[in-house]
Amino acid sequence: MAAAVWTDRARRPVSFVGIVIRSRTSHTAIKSQYDAVVVGGGHNGLVAAAYLQKGGLKTAVLERRHVLGGAAVTEELFPGFRFSRCSYLLSLLRPHIYMDLELKKHGLKVYMRDPHAFTPMLEEGLRGVPPRSLTLGSDLARNQSEIGKFSPKDAKAFPDFVAHLGKLAGAIQPLLDAPPVDIPGVTTGSLRRRLAAAKTLMPIVRCGLKLGRNIPDFYEIITAPIMKILNRWFESEPLRATLATDAVIGAMTSPNNPGSGYVLLHHVMGELEKETGAWGYVEGGMGAVSQAVASAARSYGVDIFTEKDVGQVLVGSDGAAKGVVLKDGGEIHSKLVLSNATPYVTFNNLMPQGVLSPEFIKAIHQIDYTSPVTKINVAVDKLPNFLASPTPDHKPGPHHQCSIHLNCESVGVLETAYKQAMNGRPSVRPMIEMTIPSVLDSTLAPPGCHVVSLFTQFTPYHIEGREWTDQDREDFADTAFDCIEQYAPGFKKSVVGRDILAPPDLERIFGLTGGNVFHGSMSLDQLYLARPLPFFSDYRSPIKGLYLCGSGCHPGGGVMGAPGWNAALTVMADLKCHKNM
Repeated sequence: MAAAVWTDRARRPVSFVGIVIRSRTSHTAIKSQYDAVVVGGGHNGLVAAAYLQKGGLKTAVLERRHVLGGAAVTEELFPGFRFSRCSYLLSLLRPHIYMDLELKKHGLKVYMRDPHAFTPMLEEGLRGVPPRSLTLGSDLARNQSEIGKFSPKDAKAFPDFVAHLGKLAGAIQPLLDAPPVDIPGVTTGSLRRRLAAAKTLMPIVRCGLKLGRNIPDFYEIITAPIMKILNRWFESEPLRATLATDAVIGAMTSPNNPGSGYVLLHHVMGELEKETGAWGYVEGGMGAVSQAVASAARSYGVDIFTEKDVGQVLVGSDGAAKGVVLKDGGEIHSKLVLSNATPYVTFNNLMPQGVLSPEFIKAIHQIDYTSPVTKINVAVDKLPNFLASPTPDHKPGPHHQCSIHLNCESVGVLETAYKQAMNGRPSVRPMIEMTIPSVLDSTLAPPGCHVVSLFTQFTPYHIEGREWTDQDREDFADTAFDCIEQYAPGFKKSVVGRDILAPPDLERIFGLTGGNVFHGSMSLDQLYLARPLPFFSDYRSPIKGLYLCGSGCHPGGGVMGAPGWNAALTVMADLKCHKNM
């Protein structure tokens, strides 16, 4: 494989992978009338469409790009190299959705990762011994052995910490699979309405009962800085820093900021193949998740179209949604419209002028979409070889299948990186989460080659008040590669192509307002009853017949399918129709 580096942005992407239904060649013609239209073919929109169709509503999905999946897409950026270009790991796909839609039958195949996390140190080895590293997986005894290299006390405490965190995470599971409490319904209206709304209290009651005496601990972890919790449990810096990365991943926050504890909890409450907290790679990349959901939706009768860019939601004289107008001028009429776009895009870009109150629009503009993420997709002609865990002949070791945490052996490094971004500058020693899915999934790269995903933080949306330039992108990638080179000498020479997506690129390509991968910050003021806004947390909107079904709703980004499922339940409840749901 030649070592030429392809960085010409005009050449990317060269092709793509996944369910692609081009309207001009599809055997299914787009109709002018549907019961429901879903704007955006991301995984949540596809899930919502599948359940609506199962419930008896003729449904269409309209995707503006050439490929379905939203952020969960697979694209061939360089010949033979297929990348999960944005989203890159699977865990929080809700188990009941996996079963209901028979996603395994529709082609979804997952490679489980074990171990899960690898944090190499930047230090000199002694007497020929490699630098130390910390590797964590599903084997608790092995984890204790790894942690014991840094602190026997921490090794002893770790099982209790895992059990404690698991209990807190498990208790909030009922809240994920149901809309938030209907506060107006419970507090106002007729007795019949109050009794109906009282049912929405049940998930939070079950959560409270499951927490029991742990309610104070739960309150603390969702409000406190994660370092307050970690400092109480552990003394070794590598362990605290490794755990702290899950408290800031995708979030413009510091481990020392209040609320970072919830982000950690959010990332440990997933489940994969019945293993709690597990994360895995999808065969064929994350686009295969969208492909499986789309295949299921089509099997029920959903019409799915790509390259159908919605310009505006049609709103009738009665103030209700009547369908959508495409940017090519076509109109599609429907009784219901569900938007998988962010709340900002939905209400700021897709609404006719004057149909929403100035107060509501002002509130929409105040939602925090700050993103710290620059995603870099890298094609390499050999596997990175880490000083802390060298492998002969570039053969993969167990640590190559992990989330590889670089510049993460110290909480101080994370804090400095965060402060630099808050001051408008990309971090000079960024937090890097490296994954190499081709170690387990050989379909992604040519023989002997690999695809490398770099989820990097912290980078601002604007650099000291100005727009990113192509040179800024290249400079930041060079900085990240220089850091990787310290841990794995020879990495830079192995690079044959790279794709650099700063926050503005994530916004432009994937519709992620501000580049935020969660469709809005997962801060306490933007969760549950306040997501996306207080009193607009039930998937309904001020426009009758218009619903939100994306990650900007409860329970937020990363919980794949849950917003779409909950939105579909809300629609069917409003229609008082639950056929086949």
